[in-house]
Amino acid sequence: MKTLKYVFWAIVAVVLILVGLANRDATTLQAMPTPFADLLNISPNVTLPLFIVIFLAAGIGLLVGLVWEWIREYPERVDARSKDKELARLRKEVAELRMQTAQPDKGDDVIALLDAPRRKAG
Repeated sequence: MKTLKYVFWAIVAVVLILVGLANRDATTLQAMPTPFADLLNISPNVTLPLFIVIFLAAGIGLLVGLVWEWIREYPERVDARSKDKELARLRKEVAELRMQTAQPDKGDDVIALLDAPRRKAG
């Protein structure tokens, strides 16, 4: 399985290197449309190789998607957290009830200790 993972990442690396080599030409990015830049008398332009623009766009898109999904899943995480707390409370209650109802069989204390659920330290 490790070999398969290494082969996959090697293929990804080769593809990224090929994309980078094929798109080395410089590209000028404008932060504002030309009429707004002329109106405000500023011209924020950046000249970068095209492969950097492609990789930055993909990275920003992945980051935005990650944040969007994290925000979207917030209600599910809150619900799961509350259910975990309720489950822990119910398990504790069941363990306490078992301890209360544990009856020694025929007066044998050893069997009663073996039948009783173990308490966790802490």
